[in-house]
Amino acid sequence: MKNTTTAALLALILAAPVAFAADADAGKKTEAPAARPYTYKTPKLNRAEIDALLAKPEQVLFIDVRRPDEISKIGTFPVYLNVQIDQLDKVLPFIPKERSIVTVSNHAGRAGKSADLLAEKGFKVVGAIGSQNYEEEGGKITKIVPPAPKPEEHAKDQEHSKGHKHKG
Repeated sequence: MKNTTTAALLALILAAPVAFAADADAGKKTEAPAARPYTYKTPKLNRAEIDALLAKPEQVLFIDVRRPDEISKIGTFPVYLNVQIDQLDKVLPFIPKERSIVTVSNHAGRAGKSADLLAEKGFKVVGAIGSQNYEEEGGKITKIVPPAPKPEEHAKDQEHSKGHKHKG
């Protein structure tokens, strides 16, 4: 009996610092993990370089490799082609080779990876940019606001859903 009590007491003593540390950590705000260093061959562009390219929109193509929900939530550049990174190989024949290309993601990680891939395939890639980095540097990105449903469409949708009863 004495050994059981001693073992329980020892376990409590050893666990107490862990419990207190967990309580202390619970009160702290968790910070986002540090951004990974940019390690791609394609240069990461800054706001001034992007602004110069935006001044000649007929010469540049912005390819945003993020998901549509990221674009609508965070925003992007005024004119862009949205191709998610995992679909890039499938659309290569549709990307104009005569245009300078800038790839876009949130912090340029996926953009750098995509840019390197496009450069290897013979495209004229000038750089990669993170839309959030551009905005942090004072640049203005376009916020995409999904249109509200038209009142008559909303009414039709409600009528249509009333007509279909689910059997369960």
